[in-house]
Amino acid sequence: MRLLITILGKATGYLTLIIVFIAAILKYLDYSDPVSFTSMAVNMESLEEDFRLQNKSCFILGATGETGRLLLKELLDRNLFSKVTLIGRRRVSFEDKAYEKLVQEVVDFEKLDDYATAFQGHDVGYCCLGTTKAKAGAEGFIRVDHDYVLKSAELAQAGGCSQFHLESSKGADKSSSFLYLKVKGQVEADIEALGFDRFSIYRPAVLLVDRQESRPGEWMARKVLSSCSFMFPTMSIPIQAVTRAMVSNTLLKPEHKTEILENKAIHTLGTNTTT
Repeated sequence: MRLLITILGKATGYLTLIIVFIAAILKYLDYSDPVSFTSMAVNMESLEEDFRLQNKSCFILGATGETGRLLLKELLDRNLFSKVTLIGRRRVSFEDKAYEKLVQEVVDFEKLDDYATAFQGHDVGYCCLGTTKAKAGAEGFIRVDHDYVLKSAELAQAGGCSQFHLESSKGADKSSSFLYLKVKGQVEADIEALGFDRFSIYRPAVLLVDRQESRPGEWMARKVLSSCSFMFPTMSIPIQAVTRAMVSNTLLKPEHKTEILENKAIHTLGTNTTT
């Protein structure tokens, strides 16, 4: 047993060195981020006050997931919207009084057309909906991460939603040979074609979070990458930085109708903006 532990320890050490080396190269080569923030000294407090006066409403898809739960907390803590609606397959119980005013719409994602009213009357939509191939199978993964997400976006737009914020993935590409990245890239393209007034895509790398569900591969990656996340923000990112970036970015005016925030931009916006 001791021998096995020693071998695993050395293997992890070598893996860490390799990843740090690769991260250094990626950091040097990473010029692909199309989003720039002219001033990270933006007064978020002032922007938040102006935003509250607009009396906007929003909905969240995937609020029971890791990102969705923290996104909901971030929105409630900053009190930006006059109405926050959770759209999901079941009601969620909350003990904190801060969640008392939440509206919850229970839908059947296989029959979303029957629940069009749940998507009406929102100004902003946030989507953190997703699953994995390991959990749902290839067809199930495509159905959730593409079909459910796209149909929700269509209904939201038809219901008056003007901006849609989508949690995607680093490397998303509809031409990819990897199913996960291909599906993520395809749903990005299909939602962009809907023509929202604003469509914001967030492509985080490995999320540094202790998941409620077990994903052994991600667990190992998180343990190795967590030590160098701030040195090499192209490789991984704390999940809190993602949710903070999504909320803060909502307050900023985009240069284009569709904007893509790669991991580095998410990291910058999610860790450097002040309220």
